[in-house]
Amino acid sequence: MKSPTKDSPAHKKIDDLNVIIERIRIKYNPPRELFTIALPVAVALLVVLAAFLMGYTLHTTDKQQVTTSSDKEKLLQEYLAQTSAENGNATGASAPQTPSPPAAPTMGLDEVMVFALLIAIIPYSIDITLQKRATRKKEELYTEFLFKLSELMRGGLDPVKAVKELSKTDLGVLTPHIRIASTSMTFGKSFEESMKAMAQSLHSDLITRYTMLVVQASYSGGAVADLILKASEDMRSIISIEREKEGNLHQYVLIFYFAQAIIIFIIYILTTSLLPFVQQLGTTNMFGKTDIGTIDFARGFFHMIILNSIFGGLIIGKISEGEARFGLKHVVVLVAVGYIASALFILPPPVAQAGPQVNITVVSGDQQEGIAALPLKDSIVFKLTDATGNPMNSTSVAFSIVPEGTVNPVSDTSDQNGLVQTKVVLGTDPGTYIVTATANGASAKATVIAKSGE
Repeated sequence: MKSPTKDSPAHKKIDDLNVIIERIRIKYNPPRELFTIALPVAVALLVVLAAFLMGYTLHTTDKQQVTTSSDKEKLLQEYLAQTSAENGNATGASAPQTPSPPAAPTMGLDEVMVFALLIAIIPYSIDITLQKRATRKKEELYTEFLFKLSELMRGGLDPVKAVKELSKTDLGVLTPHIRIASTSMTFGKSFEESMKAMAQSLHSDLITRYTMLVVQASYSGGAVADLILKASEDMRSIISIEREKEGNLHQYVLIFYFAQAIIIFIIYILTTSLLPFVQQLGTTNMFGKTDIGTIDFARGFFHMIILNSIFGGLIIGKISEGEARFGLKHVVVLVAVGYIASALFILPPPVAQAGPQVNITVVSGDQQEGIAALPLKDSIVFKLTDATGNPMNSTSVAFSIVPEGTVNPVSDTSDQNGLVQTKVVLGTDPGTYIVTATANGASAKATVIAKSGE
């Protein structure tokens, strides 16, 4: 693929865009924090607000009570439903259907807040990490600048002429700053003013301190070149010591990460081994007040992992790099790993989002009679319609039969008319059987009767 030529329309558009960006930067001079803090935080808040408006709720440690029943209770409910179906079909009405429950969010608002937190802090954590690396590179190059400055002054040049000579050399990212300082000296600014302005533009406290030392040395007279050389050596030693200190502290960073992994592993063991036993306690009370069975320990463990990741990451930054804000990159890693581990091993599977509302009715095949253990003559046909009564096609439907027997197929999709059907093989015992069609949480039942073959 050919790159755009200098006179091509694409190249002109790129130039125009660069000009616009440069004009905005010069005219308004927007701070970096606007893009690394304010904008990401605003996006994160919008994500949380949108999730709240979409119906996501904050999951607490109070477990949602879900009523369950045994197989016998379910069978009894099916026979009660069958009785209602017989009464309704006596007048030619279709079997009753269960209304579709409202769709449930796939995650809680607390999980959405985890994603919002990552959105808010990732840009700033990346920015300050890159800035620190760039500052460290500038400081290393500044020691070289001081060394060359002392060598030129040993050769007989005064500080101003020495800086001008150095502006003609290549000192990496320092080169444009040195050239600006040299130009300002050419136009009449003093050595002190030009050097202070250069140090301020480099945004390094270490460079600023040694620049002031160089300025004071230039006024002291005597062996100024030796003083600047000594400053270069001292600055290089400080950088080396700081790098060695950070290297020695890396072991503590690994310890924090290892501790977080152990916490997650312990919680996983508790969730898979202890919690099932605790949940069996049912209505057993703790301290005479709290029902153990109503406590969602998994959700509480998830919150603990996330909070531990946040504060642990900030502590890592404070210990290893001197400021808690440098621990934000560790917060990102720990929170992301903690959330993934929680989603995979600790939190219960998310509830699938329900599909559109479905109404299911029995079209034909209801109230059939057949011989036990043999197939029915006719298939049972159901029809799917939406809330406005229009047929719903390509909708998945599951079939089942109680108390025994088989259906074929056990699942199918509706056709363009909303129709779907299944063939039934009755159970071995004479009696009443219930065939149920379920789609998107809604269901309809058909009643069939098995007679003895004798």
